[in-house]
Amino acid sequence: MRVETAACANVVGIAVLRLMDSCRAVNRCRRWLHYTAGPLIRAGYNGRCATRRQRRPRSTNMSWFSRPKSKVKPLPEAQSERVVRTEGLWFKCEECNEILWKKVLEENLSVCPKCGHHYQVSARRRIELLLDEGWQERDAGLVSNDPLHFSDSKTYKSRLRNMQEKTGIRDAAICASGKMHGQPVELCAMELQFIGGSMGSVVGEKLARAAERALAGGHPLVVVSASGGARMQEGMVSLMQLAKISSMLAMLDDARIPFISILTNPTTGGVTASFAMLGDLNIGEPKALIGFAGPRVIEQTIRQKLPEGFQRAEFLLEHGFLDAVVTRHDMKRYVARSLRRLLNKPAPTPAPAATPDPAAPATA
Repeated sequence: MRVETAACANVVGIAVLRLMDSCRAVNRCRRWLHYTAGPLIRAGYNGRCATRRQRRPRSTNMSWFSRPKSKVKPLPEAQSERVVRTEGLWFKCEECNEILWKKVLEENLSVCPKCGHHYQVSARRRIELLLDEGWQERDAGLVSNDPLHFSDSKTYKSRLRNMQEKTGIRDAAICASGKMHGQPVELCAMELQFIGGSMGSVVGEKLARAAERALAGGHPLVVVSASGGARMQEGMVSLMQLAKISSMLAMLDDARIPFISILTNPTTGGVTASFAMLGDLNIGEPKALIGFAGPRVIEQTIRQKLPEGFQRAEFLLEHGFLDAVVTRHDMKRYVARSLRRLLNKPAPTPAPAATPDPAAPATA
Protein backbone atom coordinates (compact mmCIF):
# COMPACT_ATOMS: atom_id res chain seq x y z
CA MET A 1 0.00 0.00 0.00
CA ARG A 2 2.83 2.35 0.93
CA VAL A 3 4.67 1.44 -2.29
CA GLU A 4 1.62 2.34 -4.41
CA THR A 5 1.17 5.64 -2.57
CA ALA A 6 4.79 6.56 -3.13
CA ALA A 7 4.54 5.71 -6.84
CA CYS A 8 1.47 7.92 -7.22
CA ALA A 9 3.24 10.74 -5.40
CA ASN A 10 6.19 10.47 -7.77
CA VAL A 11 3.92 10.58 -10.81
CA VAL A 12 2.09 13.65 -9.47
CA GLY A 13 5.34 15.33 -8.62
CA ILE A 14 6.72 14.76 -12.08
CA ALA A 15 3.53 16.17 -13.64
CA VAL A 16 3.70 19.25 -11.41
CA LEU A 17 7.33 19.86 -12.36
CA ARG A 18 6.53 19.57 -16.08
CA LEU A 19 3.59 21.97 -15.67
CA MET A 20 5.82 24.45 -13.86
CA ASP A 21 8.40 24.21 -16.64
CA SER A 22 5.71 24.84 -19.27
CA CYS A 23 4.40 27.82 -17.27
CA ARG A 24 7.91 29.26 -17.05
CA ALA A 25 8.27 28.84 -20.82
CA VAL A 26 4.99 30.57 -21.42
CA ASN A 27 5.98 33.43 -19.16
CA ARG A 28 9.30 33.76 -20.94
CA CYS A 29 7.48 33.90 -24.27
CA ARG A 30 5.11 36.54 -22.96
CA ARG A 31 7.98 38.69 -21.71
CA TRP A 32 9.78 38.33 -25.05
CA LEU A 33 6.67 39.30 -26.97
CA HIS A 34 6.03 42.27 -24.71
CA TYR A 35 9.52 43.73 -24.57
CA THR A 36 11.10 42.66 -27.86
CA ALA A 37 8.65 41.62 -30.61
CA GLY A 38 5.71 43.74 -29.48
CA PRO A 39 7.22 47.17 -30.34
CA LEU A 40 8.36 45.83 -33.72
CA ILE A 41 4.88 44.54 -34.54
CA ARG A 42 3.21 47.73 -33.38
CA ALA A 43 5.66 49.86 -35.34
CA GLY A 44 4.98 47.86 -38.49
CA TYR A 45 1.20 48.12 -38.00
CA ASN A 46 1.39 51.86 -37.39
CA GLY A 47 3.59 52.23 -40.44
CA ARG A 48 1.07 50.43 -42.61
CA CYS A 49 -1.75 52.55 -41.21
CA ALA A 50 0.26 55.70 -41.77
CA THR A 51 0.97 54.64 -45.33
CA ARG A 52 -2.70 53.88 -45.79
CA ARG A 53 -3.65 57.28 -44.41
CA GLN A 54 -1.19 59.02 -46.69
CA ARG A 55 -2.53 57.11 -49.66
CA ARG A 56 -6.21 57.77 -48.83
CA PRO A 57 -6.68 60.84 -46.61
CA ARG A 58 -9.73 60.85 -44.40
CA SER A 59 -12.29 63.49 -45.29
CA THR A 60 -13.42 65.81 -42.52
CA ASN A 61 -16.76 66.72 -44.09
CA MET A 62 -20.01 64.73 -44.04
CA SER A 63 -19.01 62.16 -46.64
CA TRP A 64 -22.45 60.56 -46.78
CA PHE A 65 -23.79 63.77 -48.37
CA SER A 66 -20.97 64.08 -50.90
CA ARG A 67 -20.76 62.15 -54.13
CA PRO A 68 -17.38 60.62 -55.04
CA LYS A 69 -15.78 62.02 -58.15
CA SER A 70 -15.60 59.81 -61.17
CA LYS A 71 -12.16 58.43 -61.97
CA VAL A 72 -13.00 57.86 -65.63
CA LYS A 73 -10.84 60.09 -67.81
CA PRO A 74 -12.68 61.94 -70.59
CA LEU A 75 -11.92 60.91 -74.12
CA PRO A 76 -9.92 63.21 -76.36
CA GLU A 77 -11.90 65.39 -78.71
CA ALA A 78 -10.88 63.31 -81.70
CA GLN A 79 -12.25 60.13 -80.13
CA SER A 80 -15.28 61.72 -78.47
CA GLU A 81 -16.64 62.80 -81.85
CA ARG A 82 -16.92 59.14 -82.87
CA VAL A 83 -18.84 58.15 -79.70
CA VAL A 84 -22.61 57.75 -80.10
CA ARG A 85 -24.36 59.13 -77.03
CA THR A 86 -27.51 57.19 -76.10
CA GLU A 87 -27.99 58.29 -72.49
CA GLY A 88 -31.29 60.10 -71.98
CA LEU A 89 -32.75 59.15 -75.35
CA TRP A 90 -35.25 56.67 -73.88
CA PHE A 91 -37.87 57.25 -71.25
CA LYS A 92 -39.98 54.87 -69.15
CA CYS A 93 -43.55 56.01 -68.52
CA GLU A 94 -44.25 56.09 -64.79
CA GLU A 95 -47.92 55.29 -65.39
CA CYS A 96 -47.89 52.37 -67.86
CA ASN A 97 -44.16 51.42 -67.81
CA GLU A 98 -43.95 51.77 -71.57
CA ILE A 99 -40.46 52.45 -72.96
CA LEU A 100 -40.67 55.60 -75.09
CA TRP A 101 -38.25 57.49 -77.24
CA LYS A 102 -37.83 60.87 -75.58
CA LYS A 103 -38.13 62.73 -78.86
CA VAL A 104 -41.51 61.09 -79.50
CA LEU A 105 -42.67 62.15 -76.03
CA GLU A 106 -41.60 65.75 -76.64
CA GLU A 107 -43.31 65.84 -80.03
CA ASN A 108 -46.48 64.60 -78.33
CA LEU A 109 -46.45 67.63 -75.96
CA SER A 110 -44.97 65.55 -73.08
CA VAL A 111 -48.00 63.24 -73.08
CA CYS A 112 -47.55 59.48 -73.13
CA PRO A 113 -48.90 58.26 -76.49
CA LYS A 114 -49.99 54.92 -74.99
CA CYS A 115 -51.77 55.80 -71.71
CA GLY A 116 -52.20 59.58 -72.05
CA HIS A 117 -50.30 60.45 -68.87
CA HIS A 118 -49.51 64.19 -68.77
CA TYR A 119 -45.99 65.09 -67.69
CA GLN A 120 -44.93 68.47 -66.41
CA VAL A 121 -43.75 71.10 -68.86
CA SER A 122 -42.02 74.40 -68.23
CA ALA A 123 -43.83 77.72 -67.98
CA ARG A 124 -42.29 78.98 -71.21
CA ARG A 125 -43.42 75.85 -73.01
CA ARG A 126 -46.95 76.39 -71.69
CA ILE A 127 -47.02 79.86 -73.20
CA GLU A 128 -45.74 78.56 -76.53
CA LEU A 129 -48.49 75.93 -76.58
CA LEU A 130 -51.31 78.36 -75.77
CA LEU A 131 -50.42 81.61 -77.54
CA ASP A 132 -49.96 82.39 -81.19
CA GLU A 133 -46.54 83.37 -82.43
CA GLY A 134 -45.37 86.88 -81.60
CA TRP A 135 -46.22 86.99 -77.87
CA GLN A 136 -44.33 89.39 -75.61
CA GLU A 137 -43.09 88.64 -72.09
CA ARG A 138 -43.99 91.12 -69.34
CA ASP A 139 -42.31 92.10 -66.05
CA ALA A 140 -39.36 89.79 -66.62
CA GLY A 141 -37.03 91.85 -64.41
CA LEU A 142 -38.90 91.54 -61.11
CA VAL A 143 -36.77 89.87 -58.40
CA SER A 144 -37.49 89.17 -54.72
CA ASN A 145 -35.49 91.28 -52.23
CA ASP A 146 -35.58 88.67 -49.39
CA PRO A 147 -37.68 90.74 -46.94
CA LEU A 148 -37.12 88.40 -43.95
CA HIS A 149 -33.42 87.60 -44.61
CA PHE A 150 -34.49 83.97 -44.35
CA SER A 151 -31.98 81.15 -43.92
CA ASP A 152 -32.49 77.39 -43.45
CA SER A 153 -29.97 74.89 -44.86
CA LYS A 154 -28.88 77.75 -47.13
CA THR A 155 -29.81 81.41 -47.38
CA TYR A 156 -32.88 82.42 -49.35
CA LYS A 157 -30.77 84.65 -51.61
CA SER A 158 -28.47 81.79 -52.56
CA ARG A 159 -31.48 79.53 -53.16
CA LEU A 160 -32.99 82.13 -55.48
CA ARG A 161 -29.68 82.53 -57.29
CA ASN A 162 -29.36 78.77 -57.82
CA MET A 163 -32.92 78.49 -59.13
CA GLN A 164 -32.38 81.42 -61.50
CA GLU A 165 -29.29 79.75 -62.94
CA LYS A 166 -31.07 76.39 -63.24
CA THR A 167 -34.33 77.57 -64.85
CA GLY A 168 -33.21 80.73 -66.65
CA ILE A 169 -36.03 82.86 -65.19
CA ARG A 170 -36.12 85.31 -62.27
CA ASP A 171 -39.03 83.80 -60.33
CA ALA A 172 -41.74 81.14 -60.44
CA ALA A 173 -44.05 82.79 -63.00
CA ILE A 174 -43.86 84.07 -66.57
CA CYS A 175 -46.46 86.59 -67.80
CA ALA A 176 -47.00 87.41 -71.44
CA SER A 177 -49.28 89.40 -73.71
CA GLY A 178 -50.35 87.83 -76.95
CA LYS A 179 -53.17 86.34 -78.97
CA MET A 180 -54.96 83.01 -78.76
CA HIS A 181 -56.50 82.16 -82.13
CA GLY A 182 -56.58 85.88 -82.84
CA GLN A 183 -58.10 86.89 -79.48
CA PRO A 184 -55.86 89.24 -77.40
CA VAL A 185 -55.24 87.78 -73.93
CA GLU A 186 -53.02 88.19 -70.90
CA LEU A 187 -51.47 84.86 -69.97
CA CYS A 188 -49.50 83.83 -66.85
CA ALA A 189 -47.86 80.43 -66.38
CA MET A 190 -46.20 79.17 -63.20
CA GLU A 191 -42.87 77.31 -63.19
CA LEU A 192 -42.94 74.27 -60.90
CA GLN A 193 -39.15 73.77 -61.05
CA PHE A 194 -38.56 77.16 -59.38
CA ILE A 195 -38.81 76.34 -55.63
CA GLY A 196 -41.84 74.14 -56.27
CA GLY A 197 -43.72 76.90 -58.09
CA SER A 198 -44.30 78.58 -54.72
CA MET A 199 -45.97 81.98 -54.73
CA GLY A 200 -43.97 84.84 -53.24
CA SER A 201 -44.06 88.59 -53.59
CA VAL A 202 -42.79 88.54 -57.19
CA VAL A 203 -45.34 85.97 -58.38
CA GLY A 204 -48.15 87.90 -56.69
CA GLU A 205 -46.99 91.17 -58.21
CA LYS A 206 -46.72 89.67 -61.70
CA LEU A 207 -50.23 88.24 -61.53
CA ALA A 208 -51.62 91.51 -60.16
CA ARG A 209 -49.99 93.50 -62.95
CA ALA A 210 -51.35 91.06 -65.54
CA ALA A 211 -54.84 91.60 -64.11
CA GLU A 212 -54.31 95.37 -64.31
CA ARG A 213 -53.32 95.13 -67.98
CA ALA A 214 -56.35 92.94 -68.69
CA LEU A 215 -58.56 95.48 -66.92
CA ALA A 216 -57.05 98.42 -68.80
CA GLY A 217 -57.24 96.78 -72.22
CA GLY A 218 -60.44 94.82 -71.73
CA HIS A 219 -58.66 91.57 -72.56
CA PRO A 220 -59.34 88.20 -70.90
CA LEU A 221 -56.90 86.83 -68.31
CA VAL A 222 -55.68 83.20 -68.39
CA VAL A 223 -53.55 81.74 -65.60
CA VAL A 224 -51.91 78.29 -65.73
CA SER A 225 -51.27 77.10 -62.16
CA ALA A 226 -48.60 74.59 -61.09
CA SER A 227 -47.60 75.27 -57.52
CA GLY A 228 -47.10 73.91 -54.03
CA GLY A 229 -48.62 76.99 -52.39
CA ALA A 230 -47.30 80.09 -50.65
CA ARG A 231 -43.52 80.50 -50.28
CA MET A 232 -42.53 79.99 -46.64
CA GLN A 233 -39.26 81.92 -47.05
CA GLU A 234 -41.27 85.14 -47.35
CA GLY A 235 -43.70 84.47 -44.50
CA MET A 236 -46.62 86.88 -44.20
CA VAL A 237 -45.56 88.72 -47.36
CA SER A 238 -46.37 85.66 -49.46
CA LEU A 239 -49.72 85.15 -47.71
CA MET A 240 -50.75 88.72 -48.51
CA GLN A 241 -50.42 87.93 -52.22
CA LEU A 242 -53.54 85.75 -51.94
CA ALA A 243 -55.65 88.73 -50.93
CA LYS A 244 -54.00 91.06 -53.46
CA ILE A 245 -54.62 88.80 -56.44
CA SER A 246 -58.15 87.93 -55.31
CA SER A 247 -59.03 91.64 -55.06
CA MET A 248 -57.75 92.23 -58.60
CA LEU A 249 -59.83 89.33 -59.88
CA ALA A 250 -62.88 90.85 -58.19
CA MET A 251 -62.26 94.04 -60.19
CA LEU A 252 -62.12 91.99 -63.39
CA ASP A 253 -65.42 90.36 -62.43
CA ASP A 254 -67.02 93.77 -61.87
CA ALA A 255 -65.84 94.85 -65.31
CA ARG A 256 -67.26 91.64 -66.88
CA ILE A 257 -63.83 90.59 -68.17
CA PRO A 258 -63.38 86.81 -68.32
CA PHE A 259 -60.80 85.01 -66.20
CA ILE A 260 -59.98 81.37 -67.03
CA SER A 261 -57.98 79.26 -64.59
CA ILE A 262 -56.09 76.18 -65.85
CA LEU A 263 -55.02 73.82 -63.05
CA THR A 264 -52.20 71.39 -63.80
CA ASN A 265 -50.38 68.76 -61.76
CA PRO A 266 -49.87 69.72 -58.98
CA THR A 267 -51.87 72.72 -57.80
CA THR A 268 -52.05 72.82 -54.00
CA GLY A 269 -51.80 75.03 -50.94
CA GLY A 270 -52.49 78.75 -50.99
CA VAL A 271 -52.68 78.88 -54.79
CA THR A 272 -55.68 76.55 -54.76
CA ALA A 273 -57.16 78.50 -51.84
CA SER A 274 -57.05 81.77 -53.79
CA PHE A 275 -56.94 82.62 -57.50
CA ALA A 276 -56.75 79.07 -58.93
CA MET A 277 -60.38 78.38 -57.91
CA LEU A 278 -61.77 81.85 -58.70
CA GLY A 279 -62.00 81.52 -62.47
CA ASP A 280 -65.11 82.09 -64.50
CA LEU A 281 -64.08 78.76 -65.97
CA ASN A 282 -61.89 76.31 -64.05
CA ILE A 283 -60.20 73.74 -66.29
CA GLY A 284 -58.00 70.85 -65.17
CA GLU A 285 -55.60 68.60 -67.00
CA PRO A 286 -56.24 64.85 -66.80
CA LYS A 287 -55.27 63.25 -63.47
CA ALA A 288 -53.88 66.52 -62.10
CA LEU A 289 -53.47 66.66 -58.31
CA ILE A 290 -55.58 69.59 -57.08
CA GLY A 291 -56.24 70.40 -53.45
CA PHE A 292 -55.20 72.38 -50.39
CA ALA A 293 -53.58 69.81 -48.07
CA GLY A 294 -52.09 66.57 -49.33
CA PRO A 295 -54.06 63.31 -49.16
CA ARG A 296 -51.66 61.79 -46.61
CA VAL A 297 -52.17 64.73 -44.23
CA ILE A 298 -55.95 64.47 -44.61
CA GLU A 299 -55.92 60.73 -43.88
CA GLN A 300 -53.87 61.25 -40.72
CA THR A 301 -56.19 64.06 -39.58
CA ILE A 302 -59.59 62.44 -40.12
CA ARG A 303 -58.25 58.87 -39.58
CA GLN A 304 -60.22 57.53 -42.52
CA LYS A 305 -59.29 55.97 -45.83
CA LEU A 306 -59.79 58.39 -48.71
CA PRO A 307 -61.69 57.22 -51.83
CA GLU A 308 -59.77 56.20 -54.91
CA GLY A 309 -58.80 59.11 -57.14
CA PHE A 310 -59.30 61.65 -54.35
CA GLN A 311 -58.09 65.19 -55.26
CA ARG A 312 -57.57 64.23 -58.88
CA ALA A 313 -59.06 66.33 -61.67
CA GLU A 314 -61.71 63.75 -62.59
CA PHE A 315 -62.79 63.46 -58.94
CA LEU A 316 -63.12 67.26 -58.66
CA LEU A 317 -65.06 67.44 -61.92
CA GLU A 318 -67.51 64.83 -60.64
CA HIS A 319 -68.04 66.80 -57.39
CA GLY A 320 -68.43 70.23 -59.03
CA PHE A 321 -65.07 71.86 -58.27
CA LEU A 322 -64.02 71.94 -61.94
CA ASP A 323 -65.93 72.85 -65.07
CA ALA A 324 -63.99 70.65 -67.48
CA VAL A 325 -61.04 68.28 -67.81
CA VAL A 326 -59.25 68.92 -71.10
CA THR A 327 -56.20 67.22 -72.60
CA ARG A 328 -53.14 69.24 -73.46
CA HIS A 329 -53.67 68.78 -77.21
CA ASP A 330 -57.16 70.33 -77.05
CA MET A 331 -56.46 73.00 -74.42
CA LYS A 332 -55.75 75.95 -76.74
CA ARG A 333 -58.77 75.26 -78.94
CA TYR A 334 -61.05 74.73 -75.92
CA VAL A 335 -59.93 77.93 -74.14
CA ALA A 336 -60.21 80.03 -77.30
CA ARG A 337 -63.74 78.74 -77.98
CA SER A 338 -64.72 79.39 -74.34
CA LEU A 339 -63.40 82.97 -74.52
CA ARG A 340 -65.48 83.66 -77.62
CA ARG A 341 -68.59 82.45 -75.83
CA LEU A 342 -67.84 84.46 -72.70
CA LEU A 343 -67.25 87.58 -74.80
CA ASN A 344 -70.27 86.89 -77.06
CA LYS A 345 -68.08 86.92 -80.14
CA PRO A 346 -68.88 84.87 -83.23
CA ALA A 347 -66.60 82.07 -84.27
CA PRO A 348 -64.06 83.08 -86.89
CA THR A 349 -65.14 82.13 -90.37
CA PRO A 350 -62.56 80.27 -92.43
CA ALA A 351 -61.17 82.08 -95.43
CA PRO A 352 -62.93 81.10 -98.65
CA ALA A 353 -61.00 78.82 -100.94
CA ALA A 354 -59.57 80.45 -104.03
CA THR A 355 -61.68 79.67 -107.11
CA PRO A 356 -59.96 79.40 -110.48
CA ASP A 357 -60.66 82.14 -113.02
CA PRO A 358 -62.49 80.62 -116.03
CA ALA A 359 -60.94 83.23 -118.33
CA ALA A 360 -57.43 82.32 -117.27
CA PRO A 361 -55.62 79.95 -119.62
CA ALA A 362 -55.12 76.42 -118.35
CA THR A 363 -51.59 75.42 -117.50
CA ALA A 364 -50.18 71.96 -118.07
